[in-house]
Formats: sequence, structure tokens, C-alpha cells
Amino acid sequence: MKKLSLAFCCCFVSFLSFGQTAKNTLAIIPEPVKTVIKPRQFILPKYVTIQAPLTKDVVLVTEYLKRKLTGAAGAMVTLKANSAAPAAIKLLLNKKADTVLGKEGYHLWVGAKGVVISANEPAGLFYGVQTLIQLLPKEIESTEVQHVKWVAPCVDITDYPRFGWRGLMLDVSRHFFTKQEVKQYIDQMVRYKFNLLHMHLTDDEGWRIEIKSLPRLTTVGAFNVKKVGEFGDFSAPTPDEPRTYGGFYTQEDIKELVQYGKDRFLNIMPEVDVPGHSLAAVVSYPELSCTAGADKYQVRSGEHMMDFGAGGIKALVDNTLNPASEKTYEFLDKVMSEISQLFPFGYIHLGGDECAKNFWEQSADVKALMAKENLKNMEEVQSYFEKRLETIVESKGKKFMGWDEIIEGGLGPKAAVMSWRGIQGGITASKLGHEVVMSPTTFAYLDYMQSDRVMEPHVYASLRLNKSYEFEPVPDGADAKLILGGQANLWTEQVFNFRQVEYMTWPRGFAISESVWSPKAKKNWNSFYPRVEKHFARFNEAEIKYAPGVYDPDFKPQMNTDNKLTVEMTTEIPGLDIYYSFDNSYPDRFYPKYTGAVEVPKDASQLKVITYRGKDPIGRMISMPVAELKRRVGQKGQ
Repeated sequence: MKKLSLAFCCCFVSFLSFGQTAKNTLAIIPEPVKTVIKPRQFILPKYVTIQAPLTKDVVLVTEYLKRKLTGAAGAMVTLKANSAAPAAIKLLLNKKADTVLGKEGYHLWVGAKGVVISANEPAGLFYGVQTLIQLLPKEIESTEVQHVKWVAPCVDITDYPRFGWRGLMLDVSRHFFTKQEVKQYIDQMVRYKFNLLHMHLTDDEGWRIEIKSLPRLTTVGAFNVKKVGEFGDFSAPTPDEPRTYGGFYTQEDIKELVQYGKDRFLNIMPEVDVPGHSLAAVVSYPELSCTAGADKYQVRSGEHMMDFGAGGIKALVDNTLNPASEKTYEFLDKVMSEISQLFPFGYIHLGGDECAKNFWEQSADVKALMAKENLKNMEEVQSYFEKRLETIVESKGKKFMGWDEIIEGGLGPKAAVMSWRGIQGGITASKLGHEVVMSPTTFAYLDYMQSDRVMEPHVYASLRLNKSYEFEPVPDGADAKLILGGQANLWTEQVFNFRQVEYMTWPRGFAISESVWSPKAKKNWNSFYPRVEKHFARFNEAEIKYAPGVYDPDFKPQMNTDNKLTVEMTTEIPGLDIYYSFDNSYPDRFYPKYTGAVEVPKDASQLKVITYRGKDPIGRMISMPVAELKRRVGQKGQ
């Protein structure tokens, strides 16, 4: 690693060795389709002319690039439409479409005397600009002028996405994030060529979008009692606790966010989660429930409300819409009418996941519906609901999408499926001829812990960066033609602020971006993680938070043949050294170095570890209780 660092420094000191060291400094995420590195380098002048056709969408690209160059590089930027004028950077729309590039692909040529980006569409120019920015020094991400040598390697890049659907989902219901924070998230997404933000707008904890014909959804349904701690285990709110925590987006806010995304070639897909996860709607309009007493319900603040046991999902209060009532469908028609006008994107996500049916089973209305429609079980009741909702959505000119539970009981004729409970739902739906977006928990759930659970807010599963990088959107057995793409999902039960949103998204978002953009054959963990580390440095410049869990070791405790507790430790990134202590002091590189399974001393209470690269600490100090190690191997009495 010392040799690599020396080479990295040398390329800024001398141009002579640049051609040999360029591969060590090139860190593009997602990996382009084809990259040819050439000798020499492009030096960004102080006075930069950007030549481009000044059409509306191309101007969006040139203004974006201008902001980056003036903000961090302090360049004086001039925009010109005259193709004959000399220019340091040229953006060109192909007169004859390059069929290889498609709508979002680009060709980027960086030479010693200038930069040329060509594409069929403005979106391709935008993504070419993102790659150009990644070729510049990390200081380009700063919000203040930086005095460094503004150079980029000479390259010839041909690039285009593998999938048209490249998304991240942000849950703004469990905790509300402001319009400005959503804009920040969009800005971070487009750096890595994501083109879809899926906004989870409604749930038991809050209804986040203004529906003018149903005002109580936001005057009542958008607020709960503020709680901190571990979501799901909060104490029940008392009557005197103020219900002032939350918020919602006005329709003008939504229009502004949609336009903000559009200006960055990103769509926003709304999700209204029904028929389950609908407590905020039921509290606002109790007549939507099939259960007596719903008028006494309150919007959930994170108290225990759902049981996920072997016998299926059971709700302690009825958080479902009544599938047997016409009032439900009249309500949904009003909601879809307004939402369809706010979001130009062609799909509306209608949830359908984790619908607890124990209150339906007790409902006379639902039983009557089953008899009338010849529905054999509760899955078919939900299917009846989904098909009617699909008809409503299609009447508004939109396509219906739901989580993979909507397969159970029978899919509607044109429903698209988002597969989250692993990959099987996506395989099944595609074989039935339905469009699919893959977002399996196995690889793409960003709310999962990304380091050891002693370091992370507790949720029910873990997802390391290297596992997320294994995401393959077209699983064996699926009809590849119907796989639209993939996305990662960030549920926010345990995410209380926007800095934690960033922490949970990155770097696993890098892995997802590469899985949905780059060719499958180009994915390689050993080339990926060094690029991730270079982007950590870029995030430091941008002051974007990220998780350093990739440097934290995995712990594997077990009992040896002498019935003594031992622990093995491994790291995702190779070449790191682990130092440890059992005496409650904080280890550094002068402490014992891990070389193999370590026996835990009989009376030890804490194992402390830290990772180093050479002489430099790189990981976090981790304190692992010995009692936790014993619990993991199932020792009784612990």
C-alpha cells in the first residue's frame, strides 16, 4: 500500500510517470463499460469555456458543471453555443443516434488540450459530466474554493447503463425529512447515476403528502409524539404528550421536488402503502376501517403494534383499510386523482406488503364480501382489493406497482412487482409476464446493520458492503426481458435524522449503483473497494456522512474442543491488521496483533479491537462484551 500511495503522490509531482500510475488514481463509480487510459493529463484552465448547444435540457447540464467548477476550482466559466469557438470542454449531442449509447449513455474523451462529451440525449451528457467530475481531484466536491492542481487523466470512455430503473427508496413516513433534505439526497444519488427516487410517503407513523380533498390526512395524520430510543419498543404515548412531531409536503413542495429531480434527470415515484400500514389514514378517517373503535386510534409513534411470528403477521390495532367498503375505493380514487397529477412518472407504488389480516378475519363486512365474490381466503381478499385499486390507478393514466405480496391470491392483469422478500417473487412475477424491479432484502435493504450489532442501531438483520455488492438484478430463472432494473430501500424506523440517512445509504449505495449500471462482467470486489475508499475521501470534502463499517471486523465466537470460548475475526477489506486487548485498555498497533482464533481469558469482560493499515488506525475502536460473545454461541446462564 505504501508503494501505491507513493505512486499516487508522484503523479501530482511529475507528469513523466502519469501514464503508468493512472490506473491507481482512476476511481469511477459505477464502473464504466469501457475505459482506455492514455498518457498525459488535462489541466483545467483558470478561464474555462464550455461549448454546448444551449437547448433547455443541455443548459441544465452546463449550469450543473459550471457550479462545480466555479464552486471548488474557482474557475471563471463562460458558456458558448458556437461550435467553431475554441473551448476547454465541449458537450455534443449526436446528430445521428449512436445505438450503443441509448438514451443515457455517453462517450467521454479527455485529451491534453480539452474534453469532449458526446451523447444521444441530454441525460447522457449529464452522466458524462458526473464521470468527468470523478476524474478531477477529490477537492472538486468541496463547497469552498480549493487551491490544488486541477488535473484529470487523459481517457477515452464509452459508457451506458445496464438497466433503465436505477433507484433508491427513502422512507419519509417513519421520520419526516424536509424538502431541502430530500434535495440533498437527490444530489447525492445523481453523482452515482441513480435516476429514480422512490418516496415512501405513507405509513402507520405519518401521512406525508397533502391531499386537498382529504385535509385530515395531513392535519391529523402527519403528526405523532416524538420518541427516541429503539423503535418498536417505545412506551405508549400518554394523552398529555404533544402530537407535534412530523410534517408533510404540500403539493407545491412536491412539484418543486419533482422539478428538482427532473433538472437532474431523475424521476420521483410516489408510494401510498395500502391496505396495510395505513394507520395514519385510518386515524384521519376512521370510516375507512372495518373495526369498531377505530375512532379512538392514534397515529403510531413507534410503540409495539405489530407481531411478526411463525403464525403470520398480527396487528394489535387495525392498521388496514376495509376491502369490503366502497368508502375505501372512493377514498383511494381521490388520493390517486391528486397524486397522479403531481408525479409525471409513469408508475405509482401502492405498497401491499405486510398486511395483517387478523381484523379482516373478524369482520362481518369482509365475510360478506368473501361470500359475494367467492373469495376462498384472506390472500384472495387482498387480491380483490389490489385489482380494484389497479383499475383506479390505470384510470388516472398510471401503471400499478406493489411489493411482492400482491402475487399472493393472484396478480392483477398489468401489475408490476417490486420483489423484496428475496428474489423468488421477482422470478415468479416475470414468469407470469409481469414487469419486475428487484430490491431483495438479501442485498438491497439499507436499514440493515452494516457492521457488528454492538456498533449499529439494532434492527433484525445485517448487510455488509461486500454482500450488497453481490446484488444481481436478473436472478437465474427470471425472464430477463421483464426485469426493469433494481433499487435499494432505506426504511427509517431507526433513522432519526438526515445525517443518519447518509450514513445508512453510503457506501452500500455505491454497490447498488454499480450493480444496476455497470456490465455484470465488469463487477469485481477487488477493484471496487479501493474505489470506495477514494470516494470516502471525496465525501469527506463534501461533508457527506458515510459508514466506515467496511473497516470493522466480523466476530465469530465458538467453543473449542477444550470447551473454552474462542473468537475469530475477519475484515471485508484485505490487508488490514487487527489489534486487540482483553484488559479493558484501548489497543493500538503495539498491542497483540490478531493472527488466528483467540482464546478469551476466563475472567475477561471486554474484547476491544481496532484495525490498522500499516502504522495508521483506519477502523473504529470496538468494545465487544464477552457476555455478548457467549450469548452468540448459546452459553446458558449468560
